[in-house]
Amino acid sequence: MPSLGENWRKGQQLLAEAGIESARLDARLLLEFVAACSHADLLMAPERSLDIAAQEAFDHCLLRRASGEPLAYVMGEAAFRGRLFQVSPSVLIPRPETEILIDLALERMHRLPAPRVIDLGTGSGIIAISLALECPSATVLAADLSSAAISVARNNAGRLGAAVEFRQGDWLAPVAGERFDVIVSNPPYVADGDPHLALNGLPFEPQMALTDGADGLACIRRIVADAPVCLKPGGWLLFEHGYDQGEASRNLLAAAGFKDAITFPDLAGIDRVSGAHL
Repeated sequence: MPSLGENWRKGQQLLAEAGIESARLDARLLLEFVAACSHADLLMAPERSLDIAAQEAFDHCLLRRASGEPLAYVMGEAAFRGRLFQVSPSVLIPRPETEILIDLALERMHRLPAPRVIDLGTGSGIIAISLALECPSATVLAADLSSAAISVARNNAGRLGAAVEFRQGDWLAPVAGERFDVIVSNPPYVADGDPHLALNGLPFEPQMALTDGADGLACIRRIVADAPVCLKPGGWLLFEHGYDQGEASRNLLAAAGFKDAITFPDLAGIDRVSGAHL
């Protein structure tokens, strides 16, 4: 059987020929994943051979990655905020720019003794779970239309020890009549037909979590319109959006009766989150 070193070189070449820019790193991570070894193990014992099962798994993973499937789906996991979340093609892959939404929510949650929070369109649960773990005094709910996404999120909450209550349904419909101090969401905000949907592995991600099938603001309009009856006095609505949707988001918030609408940039200086309070 080929050694670890030989497999690494083979994997790097195959991925590079397939046009994967991070071929060397991806081949290494996949090899460490199937061989259950560390980077140090790989460097110190490159002559070690894989067993048959691991070799077959590595070859299969390489073919999936070479096809353009995102590394996170091939490995079934992705790191976010220092935690490892399980992911599947039923949910979006966690992205670091979403951290600003969590930081902004936590800033408001920590001002209250026992905040009540809901995450709309929770996907893999990264937002709700992070909020629950980083503000233990909070009551955190999470909703999603997809039963498959709820299953992934519930599993992540169990693995990470986060107390999150899950509801299945369309945006705020599963919590009609309930009130919250903070509502957060990373809704679909890519316009239908946007060329970016065909790039960077996005065709492998759930399209209903990426685009609203319209102008990119349809889901945001729905959330903004429905949020006031589900917020306590002074409660905040915070949501992620596209780089060019800050002004439109602030206008929607103001039209719905929210106060002090503001847009926050991510670490790259790109408009990322808008929010306001009652």
